[in-house]
Amino acid sequence: MSTNASGAPENQAEPSWDTSSHEDFYRYYEKQSMSPATLARFRATTDLLLRLMGPAAAKRKLDVLDVGCGAGAQAKFWLDSGHRYWGLDINQPLIELARERSRREGLDAGFEVGSATELPYADASMDVCVMPELLEHVQDWQSCVNEAVRVLRPNGLIYINTSSRLCPVQNEFNLPLYSWYPSVLKRYFERRAVTDWPAVVNFAKYPAVNWFTFFQLRQYMRAKGFHSKDRFDIVQVGELRPLQKAAIAVVRGFFPLRVMGHILTPYTLLVAQKKSV
Repeated sequence: MSTNASGAPENQAEPSWDTSSHEDFYRYYEKQSMSPATLARFRATTDLLLRLMGPAAAKRKLDVLDVGCGAGAQAKFWLDSGHRYWGLDINQPLIELARERSRREGLDAGFEVGSATELPYADASMDVCVMPELLEHVQDWQSCVNEAVRVLRPNGLIYINTSSRLCPVQNEFNLPLYSWYPSVLKRYFERRAVTDWPAVVNFAKYPAVNWFTFFQLRQYMRAKGFHSKDRFDIVQVGELRPLQKAAIAVVRGFFPLRVMGHILTPYTLLVAQKKSV
């Protein structure tokens, strides 16, 4: 039996999920994945996680898994930093694009088509698991997190960037204030999005079905033995101006202001570290 890059058996069975892509969705992400804003965001994510990994990132090569990697734009930043990278996505055309770009740029990255709920990697085989804009699209989001926990080594990091239930501004549905819609109305638009209104979700095969708060995810990760940080915890205050430092200190120390900060930010961000055994 053949194995993948992490030593786990390859899944020889035909996938039971739809790995195709709408042409408009593919073209959008083909362009968007290489935009200056996207690349700057991925560079910042890489730098953040390397900083949070601390001495481990300098002492050895880290194994990094990018779940929901799309066209694999994060690969270059991790590989240029001297680490190993694997990307997985359910969208086969985007994975093929990621492989093509990787070959063209001479990057030693591994890309696989697969489901985030059944990761084809061995237990405790990764140091960092990045899940950007993923959990909102998978009905069984708990299985996604559980799989990331399974493949992560002790002291490893999980990075989650997902939809916000608190902020009315969002990019998943082309509808105003959608995050605040009642569940029954959201279910209605979800059904229409996959039948006769695909443009309302930019032709996504799997539109967003979950909406989160940091506090909800923190509670779930705490039960898994993780310590979690939000966007205010991970700010590197040494680079800020005095007034900005003071503002962050107030937000960190005054819970209502922290909640207000989450309400004003159109996505939920969490970085969780697995406790050592």
